[in-house]
Amino acid sequence: MGQFSMFRKYRDYVPLWNEQVSTAKSKRRWTPGGIAIGLSIILNVIFIWRWWVGVTPTALDNYQHLNEYSLLAPDVAILPASSENAIVTSLYTDAFATAVATLGHTISKVNSSASKIMIYLPEKTSPRAVCIASASGFTPHPVARIAPPHPGVHRHFLDQYSKLQLWDLERLGIKSLVYLDADTLVYRNFDELFSLPYRFAAVPDVFLDDRGFSSGFNAGMLFLRPSREVLKDMVSKIGTADYPAEDAEQSFLNHYFGKEALRLPFTYNGNMAIKKRTKAMWADLKESIHVVHYTLVKPFLQGDYAEVPIDKLEKNIKSKMGKHGGIFVDELNEWAQAWRETEEKYGDTFAECGALASS
Repeated sequence: MGQFSMFRKYRDYVPLWNEQVSTAKSKRRWTPGGIAIGLSIILNVIFIWRWWVGVTPTALDNYQHLNEYSLLAPDVAILPASSENAIVTSLYTDAFATAVATLGHTISKVNSSASKIMIYLPEKTSPRAVCIASASGFTPHPVARIAPPHPGVHRHFLDQYSKLQLWDLERLGIKSLVYLDADTLVYRNFDELFSLPYRFAAVPDVFLDDRGFSSGFNAGMLFLRPSREVLKDMVSKIGTADYPAEDAEQSFLNHYFGKEALRLPFTYNGNMAIKKRTKAMWADLKESIHVVHYTLVKPFLQGDYAEVPIDKLEKNIKSKMGKHGGIFVDELNEWAQAWRETEEKYGDTFAECGALASS
């Protein structure tokens, strides 16, 4: 018997019990309490059904190793070095100084043709931290803080609107740049990005909840062409545009560039959430990944985004090994190795930077 036939059968059913009793029960059934219980049962059924059946997986959730081809076409020409190209990062608090230094070291290892610039907030960072962060080759460039225009911004993102100052780097003669958050490491050269004919590009975001692989992008890695005109326009609209405040500049940029942003492959922003969501895809990505983004575990921080002293970094990294069931042990070891190389190469400079704290 089909589902609808069953419903029809019950609809036509004539009860055998006393009509008066039936009417009384019917009246009790429609009390406010009964309605609440009924709604609760319905919602629970829906929840259980969704849990059992699940959301239809995307092709990436159902990842399979099918494509054997390299990302770039074999005849793509990489442009020679140019002072008009830059890799840019940011320093908003002292806690990220060692991360920036380590990132700079990994950029140098892949022989990028681009210059390295670090934007920083003078009122939020110490001379010592700026010294440490720029030791591996970043040219420090102070910028004015852009305050959040709305309440409700996540406490870790209160300075993130200052990232919009990237567009002001046009004044330095920069024609195209790749921005990387401090919690990234570079594994392979990505100079091909500087040849993109677009104004803005980013990598789609990844979440651990039902959102999964998103059409929205993550602002931890961006390609853009600086323009002071665009900066002026964005700043004029961050306070009036309608967007969720919690994610600060990332939310705004998704609304500002959403319809036209070029979506780049995940290899340019290897968000750790990918590994947590589908290990098979991460394993394939790691074979040719350009940038790993330490979103879920930050080996250089302790507590609630607190700074780790240089002589305690190794111990701090080890304390992170069990996070998320230990699935990021390889990536944490890779960051640790990059840090050891950085400290070995720039340790004397770090010591000199430390002297600034007491001067």
